[in-house]
Order: sequence, then structure tokens, then C-alpha cells
Amino acid sequence: MRGRRLYAARDFFLRHAGRWPYPSCRNSEVVLWESSMRMIERVLLDLAMGLLALGACALEPPVAPARVSPESDAGWWRPAPGLSWQWQIGDDEIDLSVEAEVYDVDLHVDQTVIDRLHSLGRRVICYISVGSWEEWRADAGLFPPELLGDAYEGWPGERWLDIRRIDQLAPIMLARLDLCRAKGFDGVEPDNIDIYQNPTGFPLSYADQLEYARWLADESHARGLAIGIKNAPDMVVDFLSFFDFAIVEEAFDQDWAEALLPVIEAGKAVFAAEYTDTGVEFAAACDWAARHRFSLILKHRELDAWVEVCP
Repeated sequence: MRGRRLYAARDFFLRHAGRWPYPSCRNSEVVLWESSMRMIERVLLDLAMGLLALGACALEPPVAPARVSPESDAGWWRPAPGLSWQWQIGDDEIDLSVEAEVYDVDLHVDQTVIDRLHSLGRRVICYISVGSWEEWRADAGLFPPELLGDAYEGWPGERWLDIRRIDQLAPIMLARLDLCRAKGFDGVEPDNIDIYQNPTGFPLSYADQLEYARWLADESHARGLAIGIKNAPDMVVDFLSFFDFAIVEEAFDQDWAEALLPVIEAGKAVFAAEYTDTGVEFAAACDWAARHRFSLILKHRELDAWVEVCP
């Protein structure tokens, strides 16, 4: 670098003064040197004035500033309405060939799956159950017995959780969120958060559910993770301020899709799935979803790789 600076200085003098002053000290060269120094001073003065002008411009508010991405604003991903998606948590053999902008997969899929999806430009959501105990999970033995409620009907090996005891649930749920972050997920699907109206064996209230949901949102955001509400149409008004998207099942078949319109109006994605075993009129649901920018797919209830997208 030293040699490059020397040649740059030499070239400056040759352009502006006619010769390179170093090392001669004859009178004529001294005059030439002084003339060159004055020229340098003028150039530097002009440069300084230009920098001052640029600084003044930088202090002025820009005209019609471009909106930065929501992720830059908040520090986490903010999915917008209309994104395509795939939901596969029924097995770990994730089909990476599905053309979808967002994948929702289980927390414990192999790291190579997440890395590959990211290399393809996909966003990846981390599925965890926050309202039920699952006997097959590696951390199942960490749950205090008093937090385990009645059996979750239709899902063998699962029991409801007492979500009022955030103090006891926190070490387990935070470890799961930490793993979501460590594996590079972009967001979280907190399954079974819509819990208080279910036969859990605990006297849970809407206020308990809302408090737990808000706590999960805060902890997810603190880790740079987006988080979505799961079902819970009666929570729409309350969760809009702290959830980033929604994941819903059977909203069309059960006729409550319109309850989610405020989510779309708030600029947040609604990832919707209908199931093949309900007899839902999927074509009609697709028409409605397209008009309202819902991201709708048809799935087997086992949530394997099979998916049908709207035309």
C-alpha cells in the first residue's frame, strides 16, 4: 500500500504542477513546490466544502422515504398476506420440491432440511406444541406431573397443560424457543395455544390464554423469531398487536374465515389449511381466499408431504 500511495502522490504533482518535487531543492523547484502546495490547499478546501454540503443534506429529512422491510424495523420476519406455504409435520422426510415460499416443519427436523430450504430462498416456521404434553418428545420427562391435565382426545400420547403455571413451563418452552433460534428458523407455530375452552382438567380462562400467548410472543421476539397465532378466532382483536401472522385449520369448513379479515387488513399473513376428510368445497374456498389474500392449501390430516394448492 505504501508504494501505491507514493505513485498516487507523484501522479497528482505531474498532473497539476508539471513535475515531481522530491528530492531536488533547487530554487526553481522550491517555487514549483510552493505553487503545488497552494494548489493542494485549494483542492483540499474544495473537498472539505463539498463534504460539509453533503453532511447538511444528510441532516435534512428525505422526501418520500422508501419503506424498509418489516424485518429490519422489528428485528424479526413479518410475513405479508398472500405468501404460498407448505405444512409438513407428520414425518421428518420433508419434501423439498414443493414450490412454496414458506415451509412449516417440526422443531426437530434435521438441520440440513432447514439449511437447504434457506438456500432455496424459503422461510421456515418452527412447529412446537405449547398447550399439550407429548410423550414422545425428548423433554417429556421435564414437565412437572401437576402440570399434566386430561388426555387430549383424538391424539394418543398427548395431555393438556396447565398454562397458568408459566413459571414452571418457562424453562421447557424457552429451551424449545432457544433451539428454534439456534437452528435458524424464521418463525414459530405455537400449537394448542387455543386451549381454554377445551376439556383440559384445569379451570382455565380466556385471560390465562391471553397472558400465556403474550408471554410466548415476547419471548419469541426477544430471540428474533416471528410468531403466529394458531386458530383462536375469538382472540383476533387482542392478538393483533403482538402476533405476526396466523395459522388456521378448517376455517372455511367451520365457517369462521371472515373473523380473520382483520389480520389481513393489518398486513399480516393468514396461512390456512383445510383437510381432505371434511368434505369442504375447496374450489369455493380458494375463490374466497384469493379475493382476501389468504394463503390456502388442502392437506391430509396427518400433515404428510401431500398438498393441493389453489389454482
